[in-house]
Amino acid sequence: MDPREWGIYHMDGGNQSIPRFSIFCKEKIALVSAKDVVIEWLLGSTADIKSRIGPIWAIVKGPFIVPVLRTALIICLILSFLLFVEWVHMMLLAAIAELFRKKPAKRYKREPMKDDLENGVVDFPMVLVQIPLYNEIEVYKISIGAACNLSWPADRLVIQVLDDSTDLVIKAGALKEGLKRDYVQACEYVAIFDADFQAEPDFLQKVNPFLVHNPEIGLVQARWRFVNADECFLTRMQEMSLDYQFVIEEGGGSSIHSFFSFNGSGGIWRIAPINEAGGWNERTTVEDMDLAVRAGLKGWKFVYLGDVQAYRSRQHRWSCGPANLFRKMVVGIAKNKEVSIWTKFYMIYNFFFIRKIVGTMFTFFFYCVVLPLVSLMPEVDVPKWGAIVATFIIATINTLAATPRSIHLAVPWVLFENIMSFH
Repeated sequence: MDPREWGIYHMDGGNQSIPRFSIFCKEKIALVSAKDVVIEWLLGSTADIKSRIGPIWAIVKGPFIVPVLRTALIICLILSFLLFVEWVHMMLLAAIAELFRKKPAKRYKREPMKDDLENGVVDFPMVLVQIPLYNEIEVYKISIGAACNLSWPADRLVIQVLDDSTDLVIKAGALKEGLKRDYVQACEYVAIFDADFQAEPDFLQKVNPFLVHNPEIGLVQARWRFVNADECFLTRMQEMSLDYQFVIEEGGGSSIHSFFSFNGSGGIWRIAPINEAGGWNERTTVEDMDLAVRAGLKGWKFVYLGDVQAYRSRQHRWSCGPANLFRKMVVGIAKNKEVSIWTKFYMIYNFFFIRKIVGTMFTFFFYCVVLPLVSLMPEVDVPKWGAIVATFIIATINTLAATPRSIHLAVPWVLFENIMSFH
């Protein structure tokens, strides 16, 4: 039998036969040994690694690491102060609205919609209800059922179910396509409810009078409530965040500036400002905010109704791209001539820069990066007012003002916000 069939070949003229497998193993062992030699040459043995890195760290720490952390800490403290000033500003606006009765019911005309026995229901405007869906088979019946139970004449109500479960079209595209239907031309207003929203039967009766009797109003937003906030801890945390957004930010913004961001659900638009602003746009993941800013720059006023509620049955995840939207719109906002300089300043600085950009970046960078690193270096001193006092005051008063029943969860809420800043 040929020796090659057994993996044998001859060396030195056939004086010695060595298996090929043995040669392969020796080559691999030699290669591993070579790597070990290189590693040991660079770092030394495992026991020596610490002794080698220690002096290098001591050399770099003083002139480089510590100054960088001190600079980062100073920047974070400045941003913390700006956020604190913005928080005081929003609290002041909310207090003015409460004390001086600048609530919508006092500022705008509203007359209840009533049946006219002589004219039938002709006086009721045509309302379109849009319910966008995307693979939400667990909850879609809730929203559709609630829409069908709205207290509004059946012949003055059109309900659209926009199902994109099998398409790649985003929400803005679905809403845009829905408004292109011929029968929508007869509708003056459009109410939008996500698949997990439950509008109360008298929702339209409470909201529509503000639009009907005040032609300058383009959007009316209702407050969100969670029906399962007591069943899920994470939903309770999100409720606390949204309650501050609704009660303080949108309540104050509505009463003083007549502007805030549309929340994407639980609100009614006049269709005219949507068309005037260029319609729904798919250029960003925050299409609701995008439309609100463009409509606001056209001079339309927005109203927040805290006493009208739309209920949500579960946490709904959405993508956030305010920074990208700000980059695309900051020049247009600055050059706009249809709104006042004060309104433009409010949009650029308060609405976008402080709340949507600094607020998110600061939370992550300060609490999740700078503070953990600084805690390992006694050379960097952290003022207690910046790390503890300001955060404690804001968290406590925010909870008392927006969600007093959750005051005992103020500390977990701060941790929740820090975790959410990673996403």
